[in-house]
Amino acid sequence: MCGRYQPSSSAAEIARWFKTVGPLPNTQPRYNAAPTDSHPVVLRDRDSVERRLETLRWGLIPYWAKDPKIGYTTINAMAETVATKPAFREAFKSRRCLVPADGYYEWKKLNAKTRQPYRFCLADGGLMGFAGLWERWKDPASGETIQSFTIITGAPNPLGEPIHDRMPVILEPEDYGRWLGEEEASADDLRSLLRPYPYEPMRVYPIGPAVGNVKNEGPELIAPIGPDLTLAQARSVVP
Repeated sequence: MCGRYQPSSSAAEIARWFKTVGPLPNTQPRYNAAPTDSHPVVLRDRDSVERRLETLRWGLIPYWAKDPKIGYTTINAMAETVATKPAFREAFKSRRCLVPADGYYEWKKLNAKTRQPYRFCLADGGLMGFAGLWERWKDPASGETIQSFTIITGAPNPLGEPIHDRMPVILEPEDYGRWLGEEEASADDLRSLLRPYPYEPMRVYPIGPAVGNVKNEGPELIAPIGPDLTLAQARSVVP
C-alpha cells in the first residue's frame, strides 16, 4: 500500500519533467500528501492528445459510484487485478495517468508498539512517475463533478521488500507515452509495465515519526535520522 507520498516539486518543474503543455495548476509543495486531498497528476488530453498537468483528488471514485465515500478504499489499485476489478477496469482501458512524486513513505513494524517510517526516492533526486488511473464522477444530487485518481501498487523490489510487501509502480520515462496512450499498446503490453522498479537507482533511509501525522508538513519531515540502507542492511532490518 502507498498511503502517503511527497509531491514537493513546483508545478513548473513537474511540467518540465513530464513534458506537459497548457496552464499550470496552483500547487503548493507537499511533503506529506494524504488521501482525499488534491495532488498534481499528468493526464493525456482527449482532444489535443497532449499531456497536461491537473490537480485531482486522491482516492478514485468510479463513474458508477453512488457517493464519493468509496474513494477512501480506492487510493491504491493492485497491479494484479487492475484490469478486471470493477472499480478500476474502465479507467485502465482509457484513463491512465502519471502521478509525480519526489518520494514516498513506508512503515516497518518493529514491535507491537513501534513502527519506523522510511523514505524511498531516487538517488539522483529526480522525479518519479507512479502508474495511476483517473476518473470523472458527477454527484447525482448536486451536479458537482469530481476528478479523482488512484496509485497502482505491485510487488516490491529487493530494497523495498524488507520494509513493506508492496510498492508503488514506478514507470520508466521511456514508458510514459505507452502508459498514457500516446502509443498503441494492448492490455498485455500495459500489464507488462506494472513490474517492480529496479532497486539500484533508489535510495531508502529512516526518517522521524512526525510524518505519521497528516497535519505535519515541510521539508524537515524527510530529514534522515540514520544512514541510507544498503540492500544487505535492508534485509537485516529487525522484523
